[in-house]
Amino acid sequence: MNIVAEHKISGEPIDKAPKRPVKPVRWFIIVGLLLGALVGGLVWFNSFRGQMIKQFFANNKPPPMSVSAAEAKSEVVPNLLTAVGELAAVHQVNVTADVNGRVTEIKFEPGAHVEEGTPLVQLFDAPEQGDLANFKAQATVAQLSLDRAKQLASRQFGPQATVDQAQASYDQALAGIAKTEALISQKLVRAPFSGDLGVRKVEVGQYLTAGTAIVSLTDLSVLWANFTVTEKDSGNLKVGQAVRLRVDAYPGRVFEGKITTIEPQIASDTRNIRVQATIANPEKILKPGMFVTTTVVLPDTPPVITVPETSVDYTLYGDSVFVITEKKEDDGKTSLSAVRTFVQTGKRVEGRVEILKGLKPGVKVVAVGQLKLQPGAAVAISSDPAPAIPAKPPRY
Repeated sequence: MNIVAEHKISGEPIDKAPKRPVKPVRWFIIVGLLLGALVGGLVWFNSFRGQMIKQFFANNKPPPMSVSAAEAKSEVVPNLLTAVGELAAVHQVNVTADVNGRVTEIKFEPGAHVEEGTPLVQLFDAPEQGDLANFKAQATVAQLSLDRAKQLASRQFGPQATVDQAQASYDQALAGIAKTEALISQKLVRAPFSGDLGVRKVEVGQYLTAGTAIVSLTDLSVLWANFTVTEKDSGNLKVGQAVRLRVDAYPGRVFEGKITTIEPQIASDTRNIRVQATIANPEKILKPGMFVTTTVVLPDTPPVITVPETSVDYTLYGDSVFVITEKKEDDGKTSLSAVRTFVQTGKRVEGRVEILKGLKPGVKVVAVGQLKLQPGAAVAISSDPAPAIPAKPPRY
């Protein structure tokens, strides 16, 4: 057997395993230290940033909010009972004719002021005028006959029966005159009272039937204000109490009157009672039918605490006001802050609100500017005057 040696084969054993490289442990240690330093730096940076932000806001307080302040006062609030109603004329009528007839003359101007008894419309009365002349002639003849019969009877030349018959004829003629004059007066339509006329509703030549409206006549010198109040409030009403009235046509104006009538019965369906006040209207600016807001002035009640109406916040959680309080800072300076205080409110009269519970007299509250406040916010009282109270006409 020949053994051939290959010159390219080294002398090392063929089955010997290759050497494994040694792991660099020091690199893991270095990377771990770097990661730890990075995480620590981030933690320190976040802590430093939070502390700096806290310090910034602690030393950088927002400026005080400028508000208008008002003082809670103890005062007597007018005791008022408000209701709604309408105006009615004391004297108002549609002038009509009592009998049928044709219009021959219209003696008035629409919208004019007329006195009681002023002729307004003339109806055709020629037949009645003829009857009147006839009865007057009969009366003249009857009077002559009566005088002659009396003279004869006084001389014993005639019976008393002739005198009585002549007297009856004369009285009958006078009765015919009176009846005809009454018919003629019905054909001349006159104003039943003094007042102002309205729009004319007839024309010359028009045939009128009895009851047809000719023109409206209204006395505007005195009016009634009819309104209703609840059964609960009826016990506070008395005849002679003062009443203030307001109408939409003249905003800001107050008209004075007095209660003159209180209905003795309470309506069974609404449980309300009807009240009537009388109002003088010398300027004649109030008109019947106007919607009116009435306020009955009741006897005064004990004093209560009040604040401006603008001071109260009305929410579902309750009514509240911002009370202005003073506190001393660490540096000795005095600062003002607004504290929300819940209160119990009452009536609102003339731009002020009754505070039944929650405030004491003399406390300062925010009157204007509370919408931009948070509880405990710093405030500064503005030198600008607060808006007039009430800022709009009262609702009573």
